Amino acid sequence: MADNREIPAAKKASVKSGKTGAGQPPKEILRIKITGIWKIGTKIPSASQVQNKIESVGTFRRVGFYTENLIDWDSSLLTFLIKVSDYCASNNLSFEKDGLPEGVQKLIALATAVPERKGARKESAREPIFNRIGESALGIWQSTKETLAFIGEAFNAFTRLLVGKASFRTSDLVLFIQQCGANALPIVSLISFLVGLILAFVGAVQLAMFGAQIFVADLVGIAMLRVMGAVMVGIVMSGRTGAAFAAQLGTMQVNEEIDALKTMGVSPMEFLVLPRMLALVIMMPLLCLYANLMGILGGLVVGVGMLDISITQYIVQTKGALNLNHFFIGIFQAGVFGVLVALAGCLRGIQCGRSASAVGDATTSAVVTSIVAIVIATAIITLGCNVLGI
Repeated sequence: MADNREIPAAKKASVKSGKTGAGQPPKEILRIKITGIWKIGTKIPSASQVQNKIESVGTFRRVGFYTENLIDWDSSLLTFLIKVSDYCASNNLSFEKDGLPEGVQKLIALATAVPERKGARKESAREPIFNRIGESALGIWQSTKETLAFIGEAFNAFTRLLVGKASFRTSDLVLFIQQCGANALPIVSLISFLVGLILAFVGAVQLAMFGAQIFVADLVGIAMLRVMGAVMVGIVMSGRTGAAFAAQLGTMQVNEEIDALKTMGVSPMEFLVLPRMLALVIMMPLLCLYANLMGILGGLVVGVGMLDISITQYIVQTKGALNLNHFFIGIFQAGVFGVLVALAGCLRGIQCGRSASAVGDATTSAVVTSIVAIVIATAIITLGCNVLGI
């Protein structure tokens, strides 16, 4: 048979049998004759043809090869032989490589000698519930220790700042103040104006039933000055600035810049965290004042446009409803929220892993942590003010 492109290899197979010794049953061997050129681009037989031929032949225990007339070959021959080898292994047949060229034998041995990587197969075994509860508890405890340690380091850094020993660049502080303050005015203006407008609209619908539309000014003014202004600024800054802090420090962690600072003897807490925290604590009360003004302006639009209240009436009513207690409570909350947002953003950034996906996880975690902390702090401060009667 001159060329494998004329007749499939399975049809070229021949069976030879021989005895291994006296009194022993004959061991039959099926020999597949491989001839011609076996290269990509030429017409070569498929392994399924050989498998069909093997199944149609009588009883035998071994599969061998004749390759005296094989002219040239490449990986297509190896692919064919490996498929035949897999078939033999699944049918308890001995695959003999002796008749193959030496190079083919070595490549097949190399391909079949690679062990299965440990852990390559995913196990679907479900972990016991007590193990999961224990791991969750240990994770919470470890996270709590890291958080308390970070807060302690931040307090030490602030103490060093008070005595003039903190090491950070003033230009960084100015840059962060600009990012936390002036650059945040557009989004704070929009959110605060809309919140004031919504509060006034909801209040107007209810108060109009009693002919008490004028008290919309009291509702909007007290709500914005006491709680809503600080809360809305805190939530906006957690999604805008806190996430940015986490992403910046997380990227530095991935690039090993924080490790480089430690190697040079520079405290990352003072050089990276302290200026960010100071900038946010300084700007949050100012943004809160601006948010209060924009919220009252939103209520004014609804009062004048829907309730036929004059601008003078609305301003006078708002002025009479507000006092310094409302003002200072809102400012105090804004300062607390600034500390919480800065700590959450910097903490998650410092805790970031060493991969690109870890930066995204740290950013998400910073936003969630900030918002949860703001809500909890608001509840605590509100309860405290109620107990103190202010």
